[in-house]
Amino acid sequence: MSATRPTFRFIIVALILLGSFISVMASEPVTDDDLEDFEELLALDEEEEREGSQVKSSEAEVLSKAQRIVLDLSNENAERLIEDSEFVLVLGYAPWCPRSAELMPRFAEAAMALREMGNSLLLAKLDAERYPKAASFLGIKGFPTLLLFVNGSSQVYTGGFSAEEIVIWARKKTGVPVIRMTSITEAEEFHKKHQIFVLGLFGKFEGSDYEEFIKAASADNDIQFVEASNTEVAKILFPDIKSNNHFLGLVKSEPEQYATFEDTFKKDKILQFLEYNKFPLVTILTELNSIRVYSSPIKLQVFIFAEADEFKNFLLLLQDVARKFKSKIMFVYIDIAEDNLAKPFLTLFGLEESEKTIVTAFDNRISSKYLLESDLTPSNVEEFCSRLLHGTLSPYFKSEPIPEPIPDNNGTTIQTIVGRTFNDLVLSSPHNVLLEVHTPWCINCETTSKQIKKLAKHFKSLNNLIFARIDASANEHPKLQIDDYPTLLFYPSSDKSNPIKLSAKSSLKELAVFINKNVKDGEDRGIQTHDQTTKDEL
Repeated sequence: MSATRPTFRFIIVALILLGSFISVMASEPVTDDDLEDFEELLALDEEEEREGSQVKSSEAEVLSKAQRIVLDLSNENAERLIEDSEFVLVLGYAPWCPRSAELMPRFAEAAMALREMGNSLLLAKLDAERYPKAASFLGIKGFPTLLLFVNGSSQVYTGGFSAEEIVIWARKKTGVPVIRMTSITEAEEFHKKHQIFVLGLFGKFEGSDYEEFIKAASADNDIQFVEASNTEVAKILFPDIKSNNHFLGLVKSEPEQYATFEDTFKKDKILQFLEYNKFPLVTILTELNSIRVYSSPIKLQVFIFAEADEFKNFLLLLQDVARKFKSKIMFVYIDIAEDNLAKPFLTLFGLEESEKTIVTAFDNRISSKYLLESDLTPSNVEEFCSRLLHGTLSPYFKSEPIPEPIPDNNGTTIQTIVGRTFNDLVLSSPHNVLLEVHTPWCINCETTSKQIKKLAKHFKSLNNLIFARIDASANEHPKLQIDDYPTLLFYPSSDKSNPIKLSAKSSLKELAVFINKNVKDGEDRGIQTHDQTTKDEL
């Protein structure tokens, strides 16, 4: 008989009790009641550990069972399985891919749920890195990839990535677009298991409106449609039904739980209603739902970047504001600690290193972005959203802090332009401006910068010419649209709306000739004209 190893928590508790025991021994004797309390505490601790272990064991068993339902494909069996089966949903993955690892247990859960429903769809997975021949045959090129094969022909998976969403998509694609509810018990059980669904109430399952409902159910890839002919059954799912025999509504498990369809029963109108109402008041962006969020037809979007704990503190605030702009503005939360999700957005504002809460907005109709620069209060957020909706917000352009001009040892100054000073120092300046546009990763920018410094030194006596440079990666301006770096732009004093683009490959001599022709000669002519006028006056 082997000895049982004590658990870590048991050891910790024992040490605490031993310390208490020694302390008590130093002052007063230990009673039988004290020992009974210690024994009871230890017993409770061991019971908690057993329960926790049983829960983990139960979850592991369920997942293990689900994973066994998913078939393993290889170079040897992939082609045969696809050709011999009516429906097969294949997950192509790579062992090193984190998104594959995240999707795998959900795929297994979906497989078990479909089996319990009696669905004939087979779910299979393929390690595409280990079996490249099979991957090539199936058409798997990235990870993870989901493909549905119907009688050997493949179609790309277009559903969501939770277990429930995989089940919904699979059922619809295998001929079951709508689930019929016939009893209150059935409706109650369904309601417990589903986070979001569409309810259709029809006195009879026939007629043009019902046909449009079925068409919409077949066309939508994300949401489960259910139907009922009994009003009492339907009210279990949607309590506030306005009609006794003709109704359509969307149910979600969030504060804004019910949405009623009030348009004509046409497939496109039903689908549009779902697109504008299916997201929560505030959507939490993840790797798996990002495509659906980005493709939303709601083109005005407010993004909130914050730490998870901070977000919990003002979620109710955001939901209250979002409710006032429902179906007009989409609200999205991104955990600021999730670099893959947050940094691409924050970089657009030059705030990628920020750790504080940030509220931004995008108008994807005109590709404009905005930043809430006031305090995060309900009134400020609401005003920000209202101005976004009515088009009165000023677009935000990324801009470094305004620098102080620093002349070099020769007294030559090359002005550093940032987004905020571009109008004043370039477009509104009465002088000619030769602007060098560069980026930190530009290979040839250093050579061009050296040439500009030499030109600035040579022409430092010219009063009508400013040499300037701007880092395009850290600054934005609507009038500065550059595709290549370095870029040299000459803004004539007479017409700032039409800058002359100079070749960055121009030699120092060619650039000097250009300046002589376009700036120095004009300045010399101005001096001669002034001298001649003076002589005439004399």
